This record gives sequence, C-alpha cells and structure tokens, in this order.
Amino acid sequence: MNRLMFQFVFVLLALITFLSCSTCSRNRIDTMGLPERDEPTQTEGGRERWSVLDEVGYPVISDTISSRLLERYCYTVSYNKMTRQPNWVMWELRGEHVMNRKEGVWNDYRVDEELPEEERSTLEDYAHSGYDRGHMCPGGDCNWDDAGRDETFVLSNMCPQHPKLNRGDWKEIENACRKWAQQYGRVFIVCGPIFFKSQEHERIGQNQVPVPEAFFKVVLCVEEGNRKGIGFICRNTEGNRKKDFYVNSIRQVERVTGYRFFPTLCNSIKDAVFDMDDINVW
Repeated sequence: MNRLMFQFVFVLLALITFLSCSTCSRNRIDTMGLPERDEPTQTEGGRERWSVLDEVGYPVISDTISSRLLERYCYTVSYNKMTRQPNWVMWELRGEHVMNRKEGVWNDYRVDEELPEEERSTLEDYAHSGYDRGHMCPGGDCNWDDAGRDETFVLSNMCPQHPKLNRGDWKEIENACRKWAQQYGRVFIVCGPIFFKSQEHERIGQNQVPVPEAFFKVVLCVEEGNRKGIGFICRNTEGNRKKDFYVNSIRQVERVTGYRFFPTLCNSIKDAVFDMDDINVW
C-alpha cells in the first residue's frame, strides 16, 4: 500500500512540474511551422542563431500572406514576393553590439541575389522615385560585425520610405532602441511596412513596388526587473514629431497589422507588457 501511494505521489508531482514548465514553452517552434533544433546553430561570431526563436518566437502572420523566411547573420526577414519587400524584420539588439559599433558610412545598396530575379526589387525601382531605400533593420544595429552590417544593405531589408521620415523620426526611434539596449542589456525588435487595404497604393519603378502607407515597430525587453514593451506606428510622410506621437502598445500594433508578436513568450510576461503604451517608463 505504501509503495502504491509513493508511486501515485511521484506521478502527481511529475505531472504538476510538466504543466508548470509548459506554461512558458507551449506552442513553441512547432507552431511557427519551422524545424525543431536540439541545439542552437552557432554562427562564426558565436551568436546563437535560434536564440530569438526559442525565447520569444518569430511573428505569426496569416498563411494567405506571401512569406519566405530569410535568416541573416544578425536579423531575420519574412519576405513578401508580391510586394518585393519584407512583411517583417526581426532582430535582437544587445548592449555590447551598440558599444562595439564601428565608425564610418556605408552605402553598398544591392539587390538580394538569394531571391529569384522575378521576386526582387531593384536599385532602378527606387531611383528618382522620391522615396528612400528605407532600412528596416538599420545598418547601425549590425555594424559591430562587417558581415552583419553588409547584409542590412540588401533590398529585401528595404521599403520605400519618405526621406524626411527615414532620416528624421524613424532614425530617432532607432537611436532610442540603441539607448534601451545599452540601458537594459538587450531588446527584441520587430518592424515592417503597413499597407492600408482600403486604398490604392502608390507604386514605384518598373516592378511597380507598392509604397507602404505606414510602418510599425515593436520593442520588447524581457530582462528580470525591467520587463516592458512599446510599439510605434508611423505614417509614411514627412513626420517631424516627437516620438511619443507615434507610440502604441504592442497589442494595438497587433490589431493594426494582424500579426501576433513574440508568440512563445510566457503569457505572464505578455499580460504585463503588451498593453504598455507609456514611453516614459523606458
């Protein structure tokens, strides 16, 4: 009898342990439709390729949206062959990346030769269009490594962006993200274009690349004691406003884009940070 009781208690404790662990890990890599890995793949620089996927997950988007996953050295792209630009770009920015940034100016814009020619945008599409080749993952977040920086200049990481937004308010938000990475150790960032379904898009170039009506960016910090989130939505116009004008919560950005961000993040952290919309807490 004592033996049977011992076995029952042991099984019960094991079940409780399993359920408590699964709270933060359920629906992990398999829900993303991506292969499961036993060990993270190490890059040349020692970065764990799958660390972002394991910890917070790539954005989940509708399966009706064209998407090809392109994994770069310091960021990942969901590329849309119909728009010839990203659906989203995601990366982890660490404080040491900001500290180790290299000085200089780089302008090696080029087509993404990893993509079939019929799915690419070209430099000619942007030439004389009135729009910048707007980085989604900025070169300044990856220029701690030459290979990482250079990969930010492929056009699959670009969208047609109003020059004053690209060089003004969008750049200010990028600088704020670097400051937060230094302050808190690391942040996860996702950004991309927004196309309004209710209107005809302006198009540029021979490939008729559609111009986004707006852009989104969400930023997440999961460090113990500093857990927080923030979102931004910027109209693709000249801008010139304070950052808090663009502020939204991550949940509000989810509603606008239809995407689900950080899907493998623990629900307890999501509940704490997804409705934050006060930039002053950063």
